[in-house]
Amino acid sequence: MTHSPLAVIDSKARIGQNVTIEAFAVIEANVEIGDNTHIYPHAVILNGARIGQGCQIFPGAVIAGIPQDLKFKGEDTTAEIGDNSIIRECVTINRGTASRGKTYVGNQCLIMAYSHVAHDCVLQNEVILGNATQIAGEVEIDDYAILSGGTLVHQFTRISKHVMIQGGSRVVKDIPPYTLIGRDPIVYCGINIVGLRRRGFANEQVYLIQDIYRTLYTRGLNISDAMRTIESEYAPCEERNLILDFIKSSQRGIVRGSLD
Repeated sequence: MTHSPLAVIDSKARIGQNVTIEAFAVIEANVEIGDNTHIYPHAVILNGARIGQGCQIFPGAVIAGIPQDLKFKGEDTTAEIGDNSIIRECVTINRGTASRGKTYVGNQCLIMAYSHVAHDCVLQNEVILGNATQIAGEVEIDDYAILSGGTLVHQFTRISKHVMIQGGSRVVKDIPPYTLIGRDPIVYCGINIVGLRRRGFANEQVYLIQDIYRTLYTRGLNISDAMRTIESEYAPCEERNLILDFIKSSQRGIVRGSLD
């Protein structure tokens, strides 16, 4: 470990090999930091933080702050960050509550400056939050989702895989996989073709996803009828099943289609 003499590091913190901790960083007792992680000046790593290998925690970030939830009674909870994630300036990631016991940010995520991840959220792998994105409690965000700057996400909302959301959006409904979301109020604006191409989706997969969403949003069917139509007209496959399973499990309802 390489650390500045001006850093405040509790002797009970568990710190891996080749960790750099710069001046005026604070590391409390009940903290674990994996190998090859870099803690920049003025970052604050509080009790309950679990940080993986190869992460970068930039100045002013606060990891494992007490939840901003009046139901929190001091229970022993964590804020966990996977490997190779980047937490930029002044990001706040709060600990969990008794609800889930932890807040989780996965591997290779990028949480840009001034963003907030509230208690009991689950962000899976390679999620990107743009600057000043605000995520309320118990939100779930799946792999490869991108939320552009200034996005606001209501508590308990679910955002599925390969989603792209326009900056400044207010998300109050569940967002199904592979979609491009924008306008005000937000609506389905098509599928995230650029993101899917970057992830190596074949033309056949892209065309199938487009067809399924045409059935869902443009054939004049209600959600129940659209679901039955999709089940009958499209053979089971990973893309079809992910879309159907996500919509069936939605408790808040999914984002509406465009009226244009």
